[in-house]
Amino acid sequence: MPLSSDKQVNEVSKRLVSELQTISGKHPGYRPAHARGAMLYGTFTPTAEAKTLSTALHFNHPSTPITARFSSSTGMPQIPDNDPNANPRGLAIRFNLGDHVHTDIICHSTPFFPTRTGVEFLEFLEALVAGKAESFLGSHPAALAFVQAPKPTPSSFGREAYFGVNAMKFVNAEGKPKYFRYRITPDAGAENLDETKAKEKGVSFLHDELPKRLAEGPISFTLLAQIAEEGDVTDNATVHWPESRQLVNLGTVNLERLEENNDKEQKRIIFDPVPRVQGIEPSDDPLIEVRASVYLISGRERRAAPDVSSDALKAT
Repeated sequence: MPLSSDKQVNEVSKRLVSELQTISGKHPGYRPAHARGAMLYGTFTPTAEAKTLSTALHFNHPSTPITARFSSSTGMPQIPDNDPNANPRGLAIRFNLGDHVHTDIICHSTPFFPTRTGVEFLEFLEALVAGKAESFLGSHPAALAFVQAPKPTPSSFGREAYFGVNAMKFVNAEGKPKYFRYRITPDAGAENLDETKAKEKGVSFLHDELPKRLAEGPISFTLLAQIAEEGDVTDNATVHWPESRQLVNLGTVNLERLEENNDKEQKRIIFDPVPRVQGIEPSDDPLIEVRASVYLISGRERRAAPDVSSDALKAT
């Protein structure tokens, strides 16, 4: 996973990491956004239709081992699970295709994103820090839509729906491209809590529920692709496609066990928004390259930091 060859992208990405740390505080060894999370392992099984869209290995093999991470918003490692600011939640999935060969999907529990470019997102964060968010939102309707979009607390990480905000491009064996966005839907059905019920929950209820749910069997999701039609905007994460667009079932995600050394492994792993695998390509969305650099820059910082366990943080 290399840094971008564009120096401006990398400079903006460094500043984004810094602004995120200013907002949530700097917590060495943790992500500047979606700091609190849980790592799991499982299996992806593709549908027959998936291979007609893409030559990617995980759509053409009978099954693929996966690594996944559920997460909560903000850069605070101990944000309570029932804090409204912990929404939207995140789900990242790594498809392990071989030794040091993988491709990732990164989704959030909202299809909204506040800005089209990394520079705009930096301006948004700077406005928040400076106490000028209202002025920024007044001149940026997409950011206002993101802020106003409902972001309810789920009853379980396993009963939340997740969305890929950036468009990607499938390429099949005939070289035919199709633009799409990922969706991940829970097979148990989506279930959210109202504000009153969320407040009644414990500060770690989502994380505490995971081993109990896994004891009853895998946590399963359906991986979908929302297919763009001609004329749909594919280079702007703030523009949504009509819900009438075709949804293709790509396969089943089964999460089967938790990582025993969660702090160590989530410190080490760096998910990559760029597919970097034959059969799936990034669109021209400028956010993708910025996101990749942000993840890598913050990931290198995280790996270089001394180890700090979640239990140690709770005690301080």
